[in-house]
Amino acid sequence: MLRKLAPAFLWLSGIWLIGCAPAPTPTPAIKNFDGDYAYRVFVNEQMKLGPRPTGSAANRALADYIAAQLKQFGWTAVTQDLQYRGVPIRNVYGKIAEGRGPLIILGAHFDTRPRADQDAKNPDQPVPGANDGASGVAVLLELARALNASALKNEVWLAFFDAEDNGELNACDLLQKQPCDTTRWAWSVGTEYFAANLTAKPEFVVIVDMIGDADQDIYYEMSSDKPLQEQLWAIAARLGYSQNFIAQFKWNMEDDHTPFLRRGIRAIDIIDFDYPYWHTTQDTADKVSAASLQRVGRVLQTWLEAR
Repeated sequence: MLRKLAPAFLWLSGIWLIGCAPAPTPTPAIKNFDGDYAYRVFVNEQMKLGPRPTGSAANRALADYIAAQLKQFGWTAVTQDLQYRGVPIRNVYGKIAEGRGPLIILGAHFDTRPRADQDAKNPDQPVPGANDGASGVAVLLELARALNASALKNEVWLAFFDAEDNGELNACDLLQKQPCDTTRWAWSVGTEYFAANLTAKPEFVVIVDMIGDADQDIYYEMSSDKPLQEQLWAIAARLGYSQNFIAQFKWNMEDDHTPFLRRGIRAIDIIDFDYPYWHTTQDTADKVSAASLQRVGRVLQTWLEAR
């Protein structure tokens, strides 16, 4: 019918059609994990708070910051409060793609050790926690920003655990006041509570801890789920990271994956324990590399979006 219209009318009709056509739906921009952003923003924002031991004002401020970032990036943010030996503890976790498929949890601890007991010169000073704490948190927050939620076939939680790093210490080390409970703490107190109170059994749990070391060597951890390790290390190899993700066993760790393993949940610990500044006052931001954050983040993003 249009072919038979006069040219002038056809031209006018074309203008009318263009003016009334619905605007095309914009294609969401694909975001890739940005290690530089993770370092420049998320590591440095944590370090500005100073040491962040459980029960401190800096620790609570960081929990609030994490929850606010999750909400900003479109995640449902949840806080989980408890007390242990008189010290307040707060876990934070974010949820996305709820109900879409089996649950996957990625976790990291955000507290820092109150005493640098591996430091020969300053054993009573707090640990700054750039790698042991801030690096894992930075990876998860950058994943919260960069993940393509529409590509996910699983419900995903990003969990930020408090009170991981107080093992063998006590409430006196944390509260700096008397009287206090001198009983020695366990490790991963916040994670143990989180795992014990899960309302759904996750298919996988992946913990990232101390992964920002500029001299990055991430080996298989001995107690972790071997097939899951193989999946992630294979992705690392395809991305060109074989020199940093080394498919050999080296360390056997009690870490935030342990409470999940005890409950029969498939879990792994991605950790670079070849870190000479562990639990010292030298665990500072200059020891962390954006490139190291990039490698871990890209492996996890690729895994989650391709499942």
